[in-house]
Amino acid sequence: HYLPGVGSTIGAGVYVLVGTVAREHAGPALAVSFLIAGIAAALSAFCYAELASRCPSAGSAYHYSYICIGEGVAWLIGWSLVLEYTLGGSAVARGISPNLALCFGGPDSLPWILARHQLPWFDVIVDPCAAALVLAVTALLCLGIKESSFVQAIVTIMNACVMLFVIIAGCYIGFQIGWEGYKVTDGYFPYGVNGVLAGSATVFFAYIGFDTVASTAEEVKNPQRDLPLGIGAALSICCLLYMMVAVVIVGIVPYFAMDPDTPISSAFAKHGMQWAMYVVTSGAVLALCSTLMGSLLPQPRILMTMARDGLLPSFFSDVNKHTQVPVKGTIVAGICAAALAFFMDVSQLAGMVSVGTLLAFTIVAVSILILRYVPPEEVPLSSSRRESMGLNQEYDEEKGRDPLGDDICDTSQIKDLIATEAMKDPLLEKQHKGKMDEMKRRKIAAFSIGSVCLGVLVLTASASATWLPFLPLCIGCIVGGVLLIPGLVVLCCIDQDDGRHSFGHSGGFMCPFVPFLPVVCILINTYLLINLGGDAWIRVGIWLLIGVLVYIFYGRTRSSLVDVVYVPVAKTDLRRSSSGFMS
Repeated sequence: HYLPGVGSTIGAGVYVLVGTVAREHAGPALAVSFLIAGIAAALSAFCYAELASRCPSAGSAYHYSYICIGEGVAWLIGWSLVLEYTLGGSAVARGISPNLALCFGGPDSLPWILARHQLPWFDVIVDPCAAALVLAVTALLCLGIKESSFVQAIVTIMNACVMLFVIIAGCYIGFQIGWEGYKVTDGYFPYGVNGVLAGSATVFFAYIGFDTVASTAEEVKNPQRDLPLGIGAALSICCLLYMMVAVVIVGIVPYFAMDPDTPISSAFAKHGMQWAMYVVTSGAVLALCSTLMGSLLPQPRILMTMARDGLLPSFFSDVNKHTQVPVKGTIVAGICAAALAFFMDVSQLAGMVSVGTLLAFTIVAVSILILRYVPPEEVPLSSSRRESMGLNQEYDEEKGRDPLGDDICDTSQIKDLIATEAMKDPLLEKQHKGKMDEMKRRKIAAFSIGSVCLGVLVLTASASATWLPFLPLCIGCIVGGVLLIPGLVVLCCIDQDDGRHSFGHSGGFMCPFVPFLPVVCILINTYLLINLGGDAWIRVGIWLLIGVLVYIFYGRTRSSLVDVVYVPVAKTDLRRSSSGFMS
């Protein structure tokens, strides 16, 4: 279960990022940058692991935010993830053909039918090879999760073998030359600690992809055990490989002499191993193919989950009986990605790809805080799903029954009865007081979570606004700290809700160090989101505005929440299935 996550995470980025980050930010301390970025990604992985264990669903972050925060926020998360997976798959496919051409001998070595061409009368360069690869991967994904996972496992293992070759051959060269890359006069931290941290922010995106494991939750036999193990194993393997490659490459070539475009293959070429370029290039092609599969796999499952909730047409929720795959959604998503890969140079839209992932990471961390301190006491249940579970009659009877067993329809009469009995019976009075204290604790916890989130937003926005004068920048940071720190202290002092034990599937993975770990995760992801750049946010803002209009004029009126009854969490199963949905 971890191979899809490894295949989605180990992309061609490591073959390129090594040179740029070492030259401009980290120097010989490149491995430290990869370690810090891996730790930052692990924070999100811990949060993902608990929610994936409790509420396994193909909707991943969309489903988690749906049950913990609400339908509106969940829609925006799902809408952002659709953009991320579509653009991500198209961008990866456009990057395969140049690397594939190098394997055949040069930039223009591909057959004419697969080579890039510029359309006359239009300033557009089409890429038939990219479109063909997207369609081929789409066809593979339609065969079933076992078949596609088997192929991705083979590609991932081959890619890992290439990286092991880089590590072993690089160590051989390093011991021969005495690791001259670490003998530079600038020291191990030529750009200081800030340079290492800046390098970590850059290589952080090399770890994006482990959430693919969570998106396949419905096809996992034992999600409480396999999902956390899959997420943790994928991230650990990727971090280890990244660090070992960084240690070797920086050691055999001084950081200032690295080629920013082809750092690994040029490093071997400088030491007389020209043939290694073909091995490294083949590794980059394999990594891109694996990442392409990882980008196209989750999207139809997100669409399927949103369609089950009524927010998209039911066309996307159809699951093939033989393959147990949303074939229709997979075909539509594949055709859209293939069209973008064929016509568009999506490199200018690269910043938009990260927005969906970082938004999902942030919302997942917020959902952990909500789940631990103010978990929903009731969840919405559609009428069809209630009938299948036999809850209609039972819930209607409990709805009109008072604590003494008499049927009472007027809510005010129930409250008056409880108050009168509480005055007579000390036990009822104690229970009533305990319930009031619990309501007060939930209100304080909810206010503290809101204060933490607002403080993180103000603090990161102020710290990133380096164009502001010094005094307003300091005031903004102080205001953010005043909102963040007291809210965090309150969350540390008050008790977590007992309802967290009965929410979803029990006995699975539990995120450690709550509330510190989720808050740090929110802080890191929000900082990265704000620093993506204005152009990326303008484009994302347009896409989100379109999503808001779609939700207002279609999704909101057809939502499954229109005809729904709220039932206690203890009576529900938060795992989705192809026969119905549970929110």
